[in-house]
Parts: sequence; structure tokens; C-alpha cells
Amino acid sequence: MRASRLMSLVLLLQGRGGMTAAELAAELEVSERTVHRDVLALSEAGVPVYADRGRGGGYRLLDGYRTRLTGLDRAEAEALFLSGVPGALREMGLADVAATARLKAAAALSPALRDAPEVAAQRFHLDAPGWFAGGDPPPAALGPLARAVWNDRRVRAVYKGTARTLEPYGLVLKAGAWYLAARRADRFLIFRVHRFGEVTELAEPFDRDPGFDLAGFWAGRSAEFSRSLLRDVVTLRLTERGLRMLRHVADPAAVDDALASLQDDGTVRLAVESTRVAYSQVLRFGPEAEVLGPPELRAMLADAAARMARLYGR
Repeated sequence: MRASRLMSLVLLLQGRGGMTAAELAAELEVSERTVHRDVLALSEAGVPVYADRGRGGGYRLLDGYRTRLTGLDRAEAEALFLSGVPGALREMGLADVAATARLKAAAALSPALRDAPEVAAQRFHLDAPGWFAGGDPPPAALGPLARAVWNDRRVRAVYKGTARTLEPYGLVLKAGAWYLAARRADRFLIFRVHRFGEVTELAEPFDRDPGFDLAGFWAGRSAEFSRSLLRDVVTLRLTERGLRMLRHVADPAAVDDALASLQDDGTVRLAVESTRVAYSQVLRFGPEAEVLGPPELRAMLADAAARMARLYGR
């Protein structure tokens, strides 16, 4: 633990040129007394770190000194590519590894480029969870599944009450929910992580299919899943404005087919999950859409329109 902290201290000084004891303590999450002890240990080990006295003083490395500790190991290199999703890193237990990797990468930069991480962080940020997501803790199974994914090891897991052996290929974070892509009996499947019970990483590794593409697999399966939910069809007559609103109102998986069915009078056939869901969607069009069928949905919208007319006609 201390060796890792000493390395981080050297990399911080190398990357930033000089820091006060208070700044180092805040970065390393230790006391200033611990920082002073660590600096003394580094000096005794031959690292040329010295103290600047007076106002604005602090600790610095001798000009020209470059540590050889900047090489990334495999875990750090892999975690570095996920560093734009800090919440996901924390939930998978990789935050410390990624932080060390970022320090090493920053220390390797030339002095003129050392502010690049801060400049980028102030201009771009990836917020993966969806709006109004609760503060629920990550699923208990996420940590062991993430380790098995990194290690290419099979797991014995309980999923919705049934024990099964899986080859975990990858994890996907979608709108705040975690999904596992895994192979079972030569089939690739999607599992919701929060539905897992106990997960045990097995000693036996598996050979990954070199042709498996996680992003492509997820895109195909998620689109297939979305389309499978659209079991009903409604017929609408849309105004020009209604046509422009279509992409913002309808399910994304249904929009292209709806536009392909467009008639000269604005009539489209729109795939929907159910009549109840269609009712909520069509209400968002306001007067820019008329329901032509099915009759049940047209009656529901007519009733809603009558009630709104009475409400606003007072």
C-alpha cells in the first residue's frame, strides 16, 4: 500500500512540477504528517525530492529527473480506456487502478502538455446514467462479474433462481442499468446484472471467440429487443409539424418503418408496444395527429380531447 502511495507521490510531483504538503495530502487522501514521512523515505531511497521554503513553497523534484515508473501494466492500460466513465469504474472496482494509470500517463507528458487532462475534463464529460436515475447501489454481482470478464474466466452464477455456468464476455452500461453479454452452450445471450444472485469465479479460463464484437453484438441485440416489444400497429394522419415530431415521440425502433409507410395525405402506420402506450405517445402530438385506427385508440383520444376542451373552455 505504501509503495503504491510513494509511486503516486513521485508521479504527482513529476506531472505538476511542484505541490505543497496540503495539496499532496488531499490528492493521496492522507495526513500532511504522512506526506512529510513519505518524502523523507523517498529522499533516503535516492529520489531527488526537495522542499521549497517560504510562501508558495512545497515539494519538487530536481530539474531533469524523470522516474522510470511511468510504464503502464496491463490492468492500468485497460482501465485507462474506461476513465471517461468514472461512475462505471467505481461500480466495477477499478477506480484506483484507473487513477494510477492517469497519473502515469500525465507524468509521461512533456511540460507543455501537462494541463491537457484538466483542459479536456473542463470541456467534455460523459454522464452515462439516465435522467432521474435513483441513487441505488450497484448490483452485488457486478464486482465478481467484472473480475471474471477481465480475467476471461467462467463463472457459476444464480440467475433468476437458476444456477448456470457462463462465459462472461463483456459488460454494458445502458441508461444506468448493467447488462452482461455471455456465452452459454455456444450461444451468446444478454443478462441483466441486477437479476444475478451469487456469482463465483471459476479457476477454469475460457478461450474467447476472436470474432466477437461487444459493441456490434449489443447494437444488434438491443435493436432486436426493441423491435420485439412493438407488437401492435396504429394508423395516424400527421400534419407537417406532426411528421417532424415523429422522431421525438415514437419509439426509435419504429420511426423508419413509419416514415416508409407515409402516404400523400400524411397517413402513417406506426408500430407500438400496446394501445395504452400508443395513447400516451399520441397525446404528445396534440392537434398534430389524428388517430384513424384502431377504433379503441381513436375513442380514447376523442374522450381525452373532449375532457381537455371542457377543462380549457371554462
